[in-house]
Amino acid sequence: MIIQEKKATKTILTDILLAVKWSHISTHYFGKSRSWFSQRLNGYDGNNSETDFSNTEKELLKNSLFDLSERIRKC
Repeated sequence: MIIQEKKATKTILTDILLAVKWSHISTHYFGKSRSWFSQRLNGYDGNNSETDFSNTEKELLKNSLFDLSERIRKC
């Protein structure tokens, strides 16, 4: 599942937005702050400029969700 360019990342993740602790994803998998992740998820950075995850970051997000799902299955 590579996140499509035309659809906002947040829209694609709507079904799981409240179920996932995004601060953990941002720090554990990206090594970034919660605000950095939130800015990309919401499409705007701290200067109110449009922003998004890069294709590499989208792939990392996908893999982090796969990893998290595997960890949940093992529990």
